[in-house]
Amino acid sequence: MKIAVISNAVAKALSLPQLQGIDIYLGETNILHMKTSHPDDYIKYKDEIPNILNSPDYVGINPKDNSIEYVKVFFEENEYVKVAIRISGKGKYYARSLYVLNNRRTESYIKKGTLK
Repeated sequence: MKIAVISNAVAKALSLPQLQGIDIYLGETNILHMKTSHPDDYIKYKDEIPNILNSPDYVGINPKDNSIEYVKVFFEENEYVKVAIRISGKGKYYARSLYVLNNRRTESYIKKGTLK
């Protein structure tokens, strides 16, 4: 199921203009992965996935797996929540992971410019 599109702002921030307008999907296997890997975070933030993807506070590229990281700050909870996007073997972009980040580490990434 299509849940978002990579925006011009995100493509520009990541210096990847070719990604602008690319659809982002969420499939059953992705949901299962989120539920099993970070069940509490999934329960708490599953309904926020489109919001995180459509209006992230920060974005970045994970150098380990080249996933696109969308991060949203939820101030009332004092939490940074990440949705990682990965490309499938068939060339589609899927929301693969959802979890709460460590605040101190995330703030360090923001200061370094790893998250823009």
